Amino acid sequence: MSKVLVTGADGFIGSHLTEALVRAGKDVRAFVLYNSFNSYGWLDNCAPDIKGHFEVFAGDIRDPHGVRTAMQGCDAVLHLAALIAIPYSYHSPDTYVDTNIKGTLNVIQAARELETAKVVHTSTSEVYGTARFVPITEDHPLQGQSPYSASKIGADQIAMSFYLSFGTPVAVVRPFNTYGPRQSARAVIPTIITQIANGKRSIALGATSPTRDFNYVGDTVAGFIAALNSEQAIGETINLASNFEISIGDIASAIAELMGAKINIVTEEQRLRPEKSEVERLWGSNDKAAALLGWQPKYGGLDGLHRGLGETIAWFANDANLSRYKSDLYNI
Repeated sequence: MSKVLVTGADGFIGSHLTEALVRAGKDVRAFVLYNSFNSYGWLDNCAPDIKGHFEVFAGDIRDPHGVRTAMQGCDAVLHLAALIAIPYSYHSPDTYVDTNIKGTLNVIQAARELETAKVVHTSTSEVYGTARFVPITEDHPLQGQSPYSASKIGADQIAMSFYLSFGTPVAVVRPFNTYGPRQSARAVIPTIITQIANGKRSIALGATSPTRDFNYVGDTVAGFIAALNSEQAIGETINLASNFEISIGDIASAIAELMGAKINIVTEEQRLRPEKSEVERLWGSNDKAAALLGWQPKYGGLDGLHRGLGETIAWFANDANLSRYKSDLYNI
């Protein structure tokens, strides 16, 4: 797997993954979303030892011809490109079908035609919906409680159908709630940190009772690389979870304590999901990842969460990073 294509390389997880692959000695082609600013997203700000050591392909995952061109000469594809914001999926569900389902079809169809040796497709814990049992294993029922989660269920099924129908070597990696430096403010942890860092003490949030299984981005990236390197991952769907849950309210309290701030939480109506769309509980099992990939989170449990939050807060505390975020606006 010497030549690797990363789709969504300009994004939060994708940029960290690109850096890790380059450091691991891989020949990396980074697929970024074409734009007139010639921006490579977070890769414009990658670590100095990484800059200039990867190839960039600017295109659109919705374009099958561009996707196929990007994949030519690559041994493996790590497919992360997707629309991921849940609130925006209420607003524009059609774009989620085009990007997440059709985009995945474009990748997997090209992989079949080009005889690509491995495709690692990115799922999400949101496909499980509110937990019916915990910890959630890969056998948990799938529940499309938002247009976003429904589109990811469709994308997962498209990817796996090519393995079952044509033997295309596909592995589905299902990360739970990843956080860390560079994450968008559409996610709850950056939302809390940026508001506190900008001096606010009345913190605007949505529902605070739901629980999530948070994973530091370094652990998620390690899981992707383990799936890339494991033959046992082919034909499998594998959770990347910390096997630990915490409520949104408690995560806000933990962040405030680490930042030395006393806060009160204000619930804003616009930040609440529709009642039946809210995922009330996520707590994932990582037993399968341990068995097939030899993967265990280094930032697991409450202690690991605090260490990961500390590193994330330190990144956001840098004025150059914080200035990129509009903490006074609700980012859907």
